[in-house]
Amino acid sequence: MPAAARCPPRGVGRAVTRPGRALLLSPAVGSRAAPPTVGGCPCDSGSSRSFNPSDLLRHAAQDAASPRRDRSATGRSTCASTSLAGHSCASRAVRASAPRFPPALLIGGAFQRKESWGRCEEVLLRSMDVFTVDPPGWGAADMLPETYGGDFLADAVCHMLDEWGAGQVNVLAGSYGSAIAYEIARRHPDRVGRMVLVGTMTAIPDHAQAAMRRTLEHLAAGDMETYARVTVDLLMTPERLADIPNGARVRRLLLRRISNLSEAEAHQMRTNTLRLLTHQALDTSRPPRPPVLTVAGEYDSFTTPELCRQMAAACADSWHAEVRDADHMVILERTAEVADLARRFLAGEALHGLPYCRSIERVSPGGTG
Repeated sequence: MPAAARCPPRGVGRAVTRPGRALLLSPAVGSRAAPPTVGGCPCDSGSSRSFNPSDLLRHAAQDAASPRRDRSATGRSTCASTSLAGHSCASRAVRASAPRFPPALLIGGAFQRKESWGRCEEVLLRSMDVFTVDPPGWGAADMLPETYGGDFLADAVCHMLDEWGAGQVNVLAGSYGSAIAYEIARRHPDRVGRMVLVGTMTAIPDHAQAAMRRTLEHLAAGDMETYARVTVDLLMTPERLADIPNGARVRRLLLRRISNLSEAEAHQMRTNTLRLLTHQALDTSRPPRPPVLTVAGEYDSFTTPELCRQMAAACADSWHAEVRDADHMVILERTAEVADLARRFLAGEALHGLPYCRSIERVSPGGTG
């Protein structure tokens, strides 16, 4: 058994300069994977840590759902930290009281940590164990130079699953995390049973690349208020804000969260954005085999419904769903609905007649289920 240890504290990272002069860390050569340290996760204990701005996303997700919160299926989580090729990563496991389906692996977007899945996690825990991760480069993990692509991140996530002794898992991934999930399914097809990719695309279009580079200019200048505004304008659709339940509140929470990034988090955002720009397109020459559901908010102007559908078309066995009254931040805006949709698909249930979906389409008929 690995030695007991506390979950890595929030905001842990190597010392960095100002965001405009971020230090790039050199990859370790020939490093062996370090054994994990495991222990009870203080993330579940309100008295063991101070408030962190990243809690805003978790509270937004919980508040956007129904007022009644059912914790009967949840247990205390356990965290583990390990490393791959000299780069640390962290994971978290929560066991369901009566699991009926394979475990769910949750891989978040740019501003999500392993603790921030809120209501989505609670819904899945009613019928399956849940693993959440901070891959190298975000959350509690170390910085990761942008020269590392999705293949390394996919291998790091599989390494964390190996340390937990997990076999095949189902996957729910959002935005940035969807590229990692796609690579896991492509490189390690036997590890994935079914997969839900929310706010995804196979390649970043030119207009989005230009907007992402503009965000980096503001980040380099240390102008965090402008950086927050242009980033949120990219991720949300301002002209549709009035049509999105909780849209204005989610926007305020994101602006506050991003404008208050720590220096280490700002460095993470810089390198992760550069990683997306450096490794722009996924390899679609060898489609992943597991059944895939892509999900887009109907008003998403970043990973548009058409771009998400193109991702579904790049998979061998796929469906595509559009969620009503949502944009790219659909996981926060329609938390209960996304959680229900994901649970249904991961459990192999029918997706017909869901009132919160504008459309659900069979895209690539690679198999049954």
